[in-house]
Amino acid sequence: MHAPPPDTFLILQGGGFRTAFTAGVLDAFIAARHHPFTGYLGVSGGSIALSYFLSQQYGQCYKAMRVMAADPEFVKMSRAMSESGYMDIDRLQRVALKTVPFDLHRALDHVHEKHLEFVLTDRTTGEAAYLCPSASDWVDTVIGSSTLPGVTKGRHNLAGREYFDGGWSDPLPAQRAIDLGAKHIVVLRTAPAAVRLKQSWPDYFGSLYFRKHPALAQCFANSHQVYNASLDLMERPPIGVEIQQIAPEHVLRSGTYSYSAASLELDYRHGLDAGLRFVHEQRTADNTLAEGPSSVRAVQVM
Repeated sequence: MHAPPPDTFLILQGGGFRTAFTAGVLDAFIAARHHPFTGYLGVSGGSIALSYFLSQQYGQCYKAMRVMAADPEFVKMSRAMSESGYMDIDRLQRVALKTVPFDLHRALDHVHEKHLEFVLTDRTTGEAAYLCPSASDWVDTVIGSSTLPGVTKGRHNLAGREYFDGGWSDPLPAQRAIDLGAKHIVVLRTAPAAVRLKQSWPDYFGSLYFRKHPALAQCFANSHQVYNASLDLMERPPIGVEIQQIAPEHVLRSGTYSYSAASLELDYRHGLDAGLRFVHEQRTADNTLAEGPSSVRAVQVM
């Protein structure tokens, strides 16, 4: 087994309840003691999964998702026009503190002398903000990264600034990892690797809703282009950078906002299988760089 290089990053894409797949992959890493990473970037739901992974709490992210999915107060369409939104993201804090406690101190120990950032979108500029959480604001930062406009309350205050979901400004922060010095990057996806985006209805309506705020309107109007540009980068990274992806082969059973107990379990088990296969590939390869310093490999499973 090769000694991990000091510049190996793990990136976790968001995806709402599709994050059950992510939770499965990360539980496979925990079970296999696969910890070669020295840098971490989490986006939206990926920030939640990353937190439980860094605290090495096997099965707890999936359990937290099941708890939220079963909570009749978490999603209520009667709140659709309210300040909180129909999905009450603040309930995540109660889950992380009480129902499925997040071991903050263990997570802090795990990232000691490593690099960790959660991706958020600055509500003033519409640009990505990369925040390093501390003991006092870790869960708060995760909530900010996961705050979906039009679905949840749409804004979250941190140190006097308002933020929302990082998936709109930098959904696949491979360039950020490269800027931080990454040479080996693993991107954990919640969508098939080859899928490219067109402008969605939420993006379109967001660009109209914020038309009096040009920076935010542009953020929503361009989010699909930012996503596709990140895919271009991952498919053709700079010389000397290797990017690997772990992605589902087909669209997952759960959606960003849609889910059932059965769909969550299927996606979670799918992720477990993908994660174990990925670790097996890494441990049986004579040299991960033998395929070329700028290669991209996608590990896909049914």
